Amino acid sequence: MTARTPLDDLRREIDQIDDAIHDLLMRRAAVVERIGTVKGTLPAAVQAAGTGHAVFLRPAREATILRRLMARHSGSFPAQAVVRIWREMITAFTRLQGPFAVAVYAPEDRRGFWDVARDHFGSFVPMTAVNTPAAALRAVSDGTATVAVVPYPADDDSDPWWRFLVSSDVSRPQVVARLPFGGRGNGRGENRDALAIAAVPHEPTGDDRSLLSIEIGGDFSRGRLKDMLESCGLPPVSFCTWHPAGHATSPSGSAHGGPSVHLVEIADFVGHGDPRLAALAERSGEIPLRVNLVGGYAVPLHLG
Repeated sequence: MTARTPLDDLRREIDQIDDAIHDLLMRRAAVVERIGTVKGTLPAAVQAAGTGHAVFLRPAREATILRRLMARHSGSFPAQAVVRIWREMITAFTRLQGPFAVAVYAPEDRRGFWDVARDHFGSFVPMTAVNTPAAALRAVSDGTATVAVVPYPADDDSDPWWRFLVSSDVSRPQVVARLPFGGRGNGRGENRDALAIAAVPHEPTGDDRSLLSIEIGGDFSRGRLKDMLESCGLPPVSFCTWHPAGHATSPSGSAHGGPSVHLVEIADFVGHGDPRLAALAERSGEIPLRVNLVGGYAVPLHLG
């Protein structure tokens, strides 16, 4: 009989650790299944718009879990790997509670969005590539997908996808996450961020961004809008502007008297009924102004 070496003892310890990890995964799965049962009996269970099916996605909760883990993480094991492992687990456990699928804007020349979505939602979640952001949004609206992954908005887009989210209907799909959340993987092509859209609430995490659509019926420059937002305690981070009637944009950022819709990212959590929204409407004076929430996201991790 061969004597056991120190290396054999270390390998045996690794096997014991693997067994403990596996036991905890199975225990976690059992708890998640119980959570799914409880959620399914609650009147407040989130329903996907137009489908009648419960949606168990909780992006804010997911972000909070990962932030907590990163705050306690130490040692030589890469933080990015921890995030990747937990992202794989989170989606797998979510699928235990109910159907989960992703529609991704990923035409032939934009495969990087597929890679970003796969990194975030894991290896085994059903994913479908579509050729337009609008098709990804339709998949969520008709219930064939739980989440749509679309490009982060660009200001030079003359036909922006986000205009389809401009609505006062609180049950419509909205922005719920920004990708990548835990560092960029080996995505193909351009390193452009993406947004995840789903029919679930935008919930606070303590470090958030919110997206507002601001429809203006008259001549109103971006500079004036920025000043108004700041005076109401809504610090703007970025603007994207769409002119439905095709009006040109002036150097001041106005639409020469024509209507305009601005997608404004706010460096804070903004929820329905936020008094700052009412204050913004009051400050617009005689200029017709309508504000809708388009969702928001937990600020991604900075892992270096």
